[in-house]
Amino acid sequence: MIEIKKILHQTNILEVSKLATSIWSEHYIPIIGANQVTYMLDKFQSEEAIDEQISKKHFHYYGIYFATLLIGYFSIRQEHSQLFLSKVYILKDFRGKGYGKITIDFIVSFAFQANCETIYLTVNKNNIHSIRFYELSGFKKSESLVIDIGNGYIMDDFKMVRCLLN
Repeated sequence: MIEIKKILHQTNILEVSKLATSIWSEHYIPIIGANQVTYMLDKFQSEEAIDEQISKKHFHYYGIYFATLLIGYFSIRQEHSQLFLSKVYILKDFRGKGYGKITIDFIVSFAFQANCETIYLTVNKNNIHSIRFYELSGFKKSESLVIDIGNGYIMDDFKMVRCLLN
């Protein structure tokens, strides 16, 4: 039913960028406002930005498919013994159905195979549903971050970490 596929081709990158616009507009405007959402989509989720992240910054993007429908995506980057979970987004109509858990299980498996000791991510402090999901998935808040992303905007986030060692 759910299939996770690596994003490799320009057509798929465009699909992910369009999906990002849909998800971010629905989910983040109430949290950070329309202007910052527009800025962040252009800076981090545009077709050009995603292509650069894949080709120059060593990110791996994956699409989450329900049958043939792209319902979400995530990106990861290995940083020595850590795996950075940069993005994980699923369309609203598909949340709460176990697809996020399937995605996290895939990411954890990837991290184990890559000999990572931890997975870390950042999440907006006001994104309470996502924070709860990450906590249920074994992540713990490790620090508070305020990151200047330019144009007068900041990301006010928690860093969350999941240890993979027993």
